Amino acid sequence: MSHLNKNTRTLLSSILMNLIIIVIGFGMLYPVLWLFSASFKVPNTIFTDASLIPRAFTLDNYVNGWKGIGIFGFDTFFKNSFIISILSVLMNVIFCSLTAYAFARLNFVGKKVWFAVMLVTMMLPSHVTTIPRYVLFNRFGWINTFLPFVVPKMLATDAFFIFLLVQFIRGLPKELDESAVIDGCGKFTIYLRILMPLTVPALITTVLFTFLWTWDDFFNQLLYLTRPELFTVPLGLRLFLDSSGISSWGSLFAMSVLSLVPCFILFFSLQKYFVRGIATTGIKG
Repeated sequence: MSHLNKNTRTLLSSILMNLIIIVIGFGMLYPVLWLFSASFKVPNTIFTDASLIPRAFTLDNYVNGWKGIGIFGFDTFFKNSFIISILSVLMNVIFCSLTAYAFARLNFVGKKVWFAVMLVTMMLPSHVTTIPRYVLFNRFGWINTFLPFVVPKMLATDAFFIFLLVQFIRGLPKELDESAVIDGCGKFTIYLRILMPLTVPALITTVLFTFLWTWDDFFNQLLYLTRPELFTVPLGLRLFLDSSGISSWGSLFAMSVLSLVPCFILFFSLQKYFVRGIATTGIKG
């Protein structure tokens, strides 16, 4: 009897816990669900109809939103965002992994000092360097180009990813390097053929975070891009808001939903590797 009561209490406790998780999860997802629902509502009912099921269903918000601002369609903004994000991902994967390999495996003068300097840059707020960066890029003639977003990545300026990869590589046995040296491999061959295939989970984490942070970056894109043909998705969404006239809320919500699609696809397709990369790095750090 006591055993039965114990099982009943365990079952009730499990049901209660699951209900709490469902309620909290629904509360966290409600803004996204409301955004998705509002994108199918008639514009004049978006803020008057609070339900998640539209009373009047329409696709005009997506049709009108995709047309953009008339001169440039929203496909232009998607194309620009993809160009910047993909180039940033490639640069970070290549150059942050090279830098991490140097810190984790190679010996050179001032290694500890430079690693400490790199860690300090992680603690420095990005807004502190906003004005110096703008002045520098303006003198280079890089304003209204994609260069301010891509070229700094070639210098491995994202210290977070370097630190992540360093921690991962340090957890790999050094015997692998020694065996490769015996087989006649050089340092770059060890990096390319031995270590990089083993750091795929950490590299996937780098890919995911770089893409999401670049895709959602509004401030820097607003700072360096002023020509509409170069606008990205965040800047394109801002065009639907008019402080002096009528804002296209339906088109704004519809394009906001579309802007989430690449992020969702990338995250759920790489989720397994992302969790493994974070967990393994944490254990081996």
